Amino acid sequence: MISAQQLTKRFGSLTAVESVEFQVGRGEILGFIGPNGAGKTTTMRMLTGFLPATEGRAVVAGHDVFDEPMQVRRKVGYLPETPPLYRELTIGAYLRFVSEIRGIPRGDRVRRIGQVMDEVGLAGWEDRILGSLSKGYRQRVGLAQAIIHDPPVLILDEPTSGLDPAQVAGMRDFVRRLAESRTVILSTHILPEVERLCSRVVIISKGRIVADDSLDGLRRHAGGGVRYRIELRDSDLLAIPALVGALAQVDQVIPGPADDGFAVLDVKAPDDPRTAIARLATQKGWMIRAMERHIPSLEEAFLAIVGAER
Repeated sequence: MISAQQLTKRFGSLTAVESVEFQVGRGEILGFIGPNGAGKTTTMRMLTGFLPATEGRAVVAGHDVFDEPMQVRRKVGYLPETPPLYRELTIGAYLRFVSEIRGIPRGDRVRRIGQVMDEVGLAGWEDRILGSLSKGYRQRVGLAQAIIHDPPVLILDEPTSGLDPAQVAGMRDFVRRLAESRTVILSTHILPEVERLCSRVVIISKGRIVADDSLDGLRRHAGGGVRYRIELRDSDLLAIPALVGALAQVDQVIPGPADDGFAVLDVKAPDDPRTAIARLATQKGWMIRAMERHIPSLEEAFLAIVGAER
């Protein structure tokens, strides 16, 4: 549904985006993340036709963004970080205006506006002035305008900005439902949201793609994937790391500083080694205080990848 090929954008001598390439399939939610100033918003604006590329090509829903910009805009719903709202209008008047310029037939507008307002949690708010709304509710109106024409592609830039925790959870469920029949690019600084919603992530840094992988693939960048924290106590603490490391199920043991008389081990293994370690502890009479499985977070992977680039 979306294909970016060698996308490049220069502003004078500044190259904001350089040779960006990725694809997104139907029904996929792609997380598009990076540090501030990395080129995320510039890339999304090029994909939506709001900003021309200096070089490269983009195809959205079967249409070339630069040769067929109007066809692309009919197929795309775009929520920028700051929604394009007319603050003096009511919500109802604004959505009637958007539905008209989006080409929704006159006879369908009232039904569609009501449906969209209900979906984003604005039912009964038709007469509220946009300028009086909190940032969270302005985000809801921005999302309503993005989906009012029922586009097959959604590009969302910080959709949960300004929402409280309950609203974030609702927005997450809503985006998940939208993706059942649409393609979604989600850009956000809230990385746990990406972990909950996306199966694949593209990381951009300094205008270039530095990672394009599944969540599990990215996590492997963060210190070798799954690790196990083991805490054991015995009269001879120094012997514990070597004995645990000798187990066939264990690849590597990294001892840490002892904690209150317990040996603290960082264990790496291809499969869960805790049963084998517990069996060994029983045989040796060791006391077990903790056997924890640690899966690296997307944040750890992000910092590892972006930090390496810097």
